[in-house]
Amino acid sequence: MCLQAVLRAMERVRSQNWFEKCEVWLYRGAWQEWEPEDIDMAIPLSPQELMRKRDAIFKHQSQKDRAMFPGGDGREFWRRAEERNRATAALYDQLGLAEYEAIEGFVRWRPGEMGAGR
Repeated sequence: MCLQAVLRAMERVRSQNWFEKCEVWLYRGAWQEWEPEDIDMAIPLSPQELMRKRDAIFKHQSQKDRAMFPGGDGREFWRRAEERNRATAALYDQLGLAEYEAIEGFVRWRPGEMGAGR
């Protein structure tokens, strides 16, 4: 739903001069991560930053306990997010990159590209 809102907003301003220079950084949330070859920006998280992220999740009523649409995964939302971020960091470590507590992965999408994501 959030992505749809962003895309609708972008459609409304598409004719403005500054629009061609826009970029949107896509994030997948607690359910899945981008494939490593698709990640354009990897943000390392220290243990303290990961705790701040958990605290931020707890401040959102819709995310603090169980996810609204958990699918087959019964873990609490914050736990899913942390474990996904830690798994991304472990994968980067296995690939020979720097070792971090956790990593957030983002994919860059430009308005001129077809569709969102890859």
